[in-house]
Amino acid sequence: MSTTRLEPGDEAPAFTLPDADGRPVSLADHRGRKVIVYFYPAALTPGCTKQACDFTDNLAVLAGAGYEVIGVSPDKPEKLAKFREKENLKVTLVGDTDKAVLTAYGAFGEKTMYGKKVTGVIRSTVIVDEDGRVTQALYNVKATGHVAKLIRDLGL
Repeated sequence: MSTTRLEPGDEAPAFTLPDADGRPVSLADHRGRKVIVYFYPAALTPGCTKQACDFTDNLAVLAGAGYEVIGVSPDKPEKLAKFREKENLKVTLVGDTDKAVLTAYGAFGEKTMYGKKVTGVIRSTVIVDEDGRVTQALYNVKATGHVAKLIRDLGL
């Protein structure tokens, strides 16, 4: 199964997913603002926790530059709420339990883990501009150091 990856200039796939409180969050609600949509395998795991905390710690810098941050995982809202409370996260977390949005963004598919081919969530970050177009699509990013690199790359 090959994964379709987004490219700069592509229209970002629309989505509406439940947040940690079960409320719907739509990409369309963010029209007119830049959005960093990041995809991670699972709440409450070490790498994903580090990444979510890095986004939270840098939220002021990102928001100051006009970016909103949405984290997407296949987790249910209840688990996202636990994750948010336990780690005091400030980023918006949404759950894509049927993996349709993960797939549309090229963030679900075959990947290599510990030397084996597996199907799962590909840690990815897609930056969407004010008009809903992809400006950057980064795949197989590292959990640690990714946010700092992103901030450097965005010139913030």
